[in-house]
Amino acid sequence: MKMSCGFATSLESPEHVRIAESLGYERAFFYDSPALYPDVWVQLCRAAEITTRITLGPGVLIPSMRHPMVTASAIGTLASIAGPDRVVVGIGAGFSGRLAMGKRPVPWAKVREYALTLQALLRGEEAEWDGALIKMMSPDERFGPRHPIAVDWLIAANGPKGAAVCRELGAGVFTVLVPNPDFASSVILDFGTVLDEGEDPGSARAVEAAGHAGGIVLHWAVEHNVLDEMLPGNGRVWATAYDDVPANRRHLALHDRHLVAVNDRDRPFITGEVLAKAGFALSKSEWREKIAKLEAAGSTEIAYQPAGPDIPRELERFAEMMDT
Repeated sequence: MKMSCGFATSLESPEHVRIAESLGYERAFFYDSPALYPDVWVQLCRAAEITTRITLGPGVLIPSMRHPMVTASAIGTLASIAGPDRVVVGIGAGFSGRLAMGKRPVPWAKVREYALTLQALLRGEEAEWDGALIKMMSPDERFGPRHPIAVDWLIAANGPKGAAVCRELGAGVFTVLVPNPDFASSVILDFGTVLDEGEDPGSARAVEAAGHAGGIVLHWAVEHNVLDEMLPGNGRVWATAYDDVPANRRHLALHDRHLVAVNDRDRPFITGEVLAKAGFALSKSEWREKIAKLEAAGSTEIAYQPAGPDIPRELERFAEMMDT
C-alpha cells in the first residue's frame, strides 16, 4: 500500500507537505473548497517550491469552480515549478466544494466534458467550450511549459457513472473511506489519529485530531439523505442539532469547521466510542489491521488526512505506523 496524504488546504499546508516528503509520503492532495480554505493552486505552487520529490495536486478539483482554461493554466503553472511528473490532477463532482455553497454535485456528464477538455488543452489541442474554440497559446517557455503537458489523473468516483468516466479517461479512482477494487490505481482518502500507547480514544488530544472525521460522516449522510444507512441508531438524533437552522442556511452550519475541527453542534456526539467504532481513533496495531483490510479490498494507496493543532505529530505517527 502506497502512503500519501491529503490536507484541508491551509496557509501552513506547504510546510506540512515539506514534512510529509521527509517522512516518505509519496503524494499530497489539497482540497479544493474555496468557501472553507485558501486557493488550492496557490498553495500547491508554494509547496512545489520547497519540495523536490513528492507528487502534488488537487484532491479533488470541481468543474464548476473554474473555466477549463483557467484550470489548464494552473496545471501548467504547477508543472513548470514541480515538473509534470510530480503533478496529479484529481477531478470530482463536488462534496464540500459544492455543498458548502448550497449547491448539489455537478452532473457526471459535465465532469466528463470538463476533464476531456482539460486533457485536450494540455495536449496543446483546440477544444470547444461554451460555444467557442479555445487553445493554450503561451508563446514560449517564459509563459508556461511546452505541450503536451503529461500529468497523472484521478477521478473521485463512488458510483457507476463516475467509474465510467475513470475508464474513459484512463484515470485512477479516488474514493473516500470505501475501497474500489476495479482500478489498478485506487486511492482511498482516510482520516483519524494514531493513539499513543494506552491513550483513550476519547482523550482531548484524540478528539482534536480525529473529531473532524466523525463530523464528516454526519455531514455526508445529511446532505445525501442516507442517515439510516450511514449512522443507524443515533444519526437522526444527532441531525436534530441542526433543526433550528433555517433550510437556506443549513449548509453553512453543517460545514462550520468542516474537515478541520469539531464544530459546536457536533461536539456532544463526537465521543471516544464513536471515533473508535468508526475506525478514526485507533492504536498502531488497529490501524495496521484496518489498512490490511483496505488493501485486501482493492485499495492501492492511502491518502491520510491529518488534522488538529499538531499536524506534524499526526504525519509522523502515521508514517511510523505504516513503517512497522
